[in-house]
Amino acid sequence: MSREFNVIIERDADGYFVASVPTLKGCHTQAKSLDELMERIREAIGRRPRYANALCLEFE
Repeated sequence: MSREFNVIIERDADGYFVASVPTLKGCHTQAKSLDELMERIREAIGRRPRYANALCLEFE
């Protein structure tokens, strides 16, 4: 099972990157670097039981 998710990435007033997945209510995270943010959003999506074993993300 493979799924694609749109991830919205913004920068907050303190310079942190903030990512959210609109189709997964409450799925969001933040980090100081984009690399760290990508790792954290993968973890956040992977914590969803339905997607835990089928997660493969590609970012453009």
